[in-house]
Parts: sequence; C-alpha cells; structure tokens
Amino acid sequence: MPVTVLFTCEICGSQPDPDTQLALEHQLLDLRHGEYVDADPGRWLTWHGRGMYGPQRYACGAHRGELKALLREHYGTLGWHPWARGPHPWAGRRGTDRARRFARSLRSTLGAPGP
Repeated sequence: MPVTVLFTCEICGSQPDPDTQLALEHQLLDLRHGEYVDADPGRWLTWHGRGMYGPQRYACGAHRGELKALLREHYGTLGWHPWARGPHPWAGRRGTDRARRFARSLRSTLGAPGP
C-alpha cells in the first residue's frame, strides 16, 4: 500500500517542495541522536532528537532560527547538542541495517516501532 509522508514546518505549518520532500524522506531512517541536518534545496532543517531530546522536528528555510531557539529553550540544559552551529550537511544515512534490526527488537526509540 503506497504511503505519503507529510512533513510540516513546526512554526508555520508549510510543506516542502517535491525535491525537498524527497531529501526529507531519505533522512527518515537515519539513526542520529541530538543532531541538526539540512535538507536542500528548500533549506529545511531537521532536528533528529530521539530519547531525551524529543521527537524529530522540521522547519522550513524561513524558520530555521525559530526552531533552533525553541529546541535550545527546551533541551539546552541537557547537553551541547541543541547548541550546535551550522552548516549541518547530510552525509548519508547513519547506522547499519543490523543496528536497526537490533533497535527494533528492543522496541527502542532508535528504530521503527516493534509489532
């Protein structure tokens, strides 16, 4: 069954253009924790929270600074991750398929939800 993932800006609720949508979809299975990652060409910013840093969050190019300010306010005392400075290029998917299977078996927040 085909599925479409809807990404929306945390601040204004806008949705990405088709090329940026594809870049955001490629980041979905990334096993990052507490990192910002850019999604070009629309200059969207992804926050890969997980665990104590909360869920993944997205901001359009116009609201990147607002998302960082929001995250720093909420999670800034927990560690250095929310204070990271850009640029935040995406260098490809992090984590192995074996690590994903292991995370799913633990029903961890790092992998897809278990059955």
